[in-house]
Amino acid sequence: MAVTEALPEAPEQFVEVVGEKIHWLQSGSGDSLIVLHHEIGNPGWLPFYEQLAQRFTVTVPDFPGWGQSERPLWMRSVRDLAVELNLLFDQAGVEETVLVGLGFGGWVAAEMATMNQSRCKRLVLVGATGVQPPEGEILDQFLYAHMDYVKMGFHDNDNFRRVYGEEPATEQLMDWDVHREMTARIAWKPYLFSQTLPYLLPGLTTPTLIVWGADDRIVPRSCGERYRDALPNSRLEVIEGAGHFVEMEKPDELSRLVLDFAGA
Repeated sequence: MAVTEALPEAPEQFVEVVGEKIHWLQSGSGDSLIVLHHEIGNPGWLPFYEQLAQRFTVTVPDFPGWGQSERPLWMRSVRDLAVELNLLFDQAGVEETVLVGLGFGGWVAAEMATMNQSRCKRLVLVGATGVQPPEGEILDQFLYAHMDYVKMGFHDNDNFRRVYGEEPATEQLMDWDVHREMTARIAWKPYLFSQTLPYLLPGLTTPTLIVWGADDRIVPRSCGERYRDALPNSRLEVIEGAGHFVEMEKPDELSRLVLDFAGA
């Protein structure tokens, strides 16, 4: 097995909300910034998080049912997930934050922001699902083996190997399988988009940065354009040489955009 790039580490803890234990990583100092991960889960404390933590207290929760968080057998929609995360940060006393959503996490972040605009002082959506693309389709991960699907999210296979190795560990493959099952449970029909969120977005006045990888083969750029057109205070930036997992391929470029946008 190839050796993956060693990732920095961050303190972790478990917190309980609605009777379930939620795992999160947290590091840094300063104002709050929350990152919501992709549907494939969070691989660890990424260099992207570490760069943001130079200016912010960065919190990266495992979604309920992902990673080390407990599985909510009752959960049936992405909006349920967004409600639980809002309750989590109510309980944690987070009154104001920069909310960064990656892919599927972008959908969750958009839902959370529509529920509580006063908490979300800045919103960043990176390759976000959640809206039906006007052109193209969101790639159906259930047509591919776990590793093949994840590889399709990278512009360069060397970047995949740097994070996951030439042959990901059995534990990683099992995690992807569990995460796929949770994705199917709450985001299957319609697949990875909401029929109601587009009607709520025009009322979201939070300043929003939308970022897309130029070679995103998972979520069409037309989704980013739809978010931009729906959100009254937003702009769209495209990062060259990146696929869907921009934070793993271009952490320097993405962190620079986020920090500049957040006013740090």
